[in-house]
Amino acid sequence: MLRIHENPAGRYLDLCAGTLDVSAALSGTSGFIGWIAGVDFAEPMLRAGRAKIAGKRIAPVAADALSLPFASASMAGAIAAFGIRNVADLDAALAEIHRLLAPGSRFVILEFSTPRSRIINAGYQLYFNRVLPAVGGIISGHGTAYRYLPRSVANFPAEEELARRMTDAGFRKVFWKSLTLGIAAIHVGERST
Repeated sequence: MLRIHENPAGRYLDLCAGTLDVSAALSGTSGFIGWIAGVDFAEPMLRAGRAKIAGKRIAPVAADALSLPFASASMAGAIAAFGIRNVADLDAALAEIHRLLAPGSRFVILEFSTPRSRIINAGYQLYFNRVLPAVGGIISGHGTAYRYLPRSVANFPAEEELARRMTDAGFRKVFWKSLTLGIAAIHVGERST
């Protein structure tokens, strides 16, 4: 969706990169000779992922999504996978991403959502709010993280609302698609030329 094959030598942004899994996957795109900035506010997460990027064209960068240390129109594309719901100001982050993308470049958001089907949503809510926090807390020893996840998803905009906010930030050709029975969604927007 980032169309890396159209600009394999470009600079790309992996926002809310965490332990750099998405950065590592992007760098493995056939013919890629560009550079990826794996950006996250939490420097310990970036440090935890350093082994995954050894020898790859990836630079981990500790920075705030609301004030990124890159020149305007300097990125050939950007992605945020399961992290944009955690930024302090979604609209400011969308505007900041728009600022640094080159004309015609895409921003791809992969994020949790809430299933529309009442039957699927009922099972999802039971699992997400009861089973996952209990099991995740026992296994990891960090129960608060697994209680935070459902709250953060519940407070994130629905697909149509996120698409509207992307458009308000200046993105064009915005579209979205539900994935995995509505448990996640992918949004794509393009900086106009």
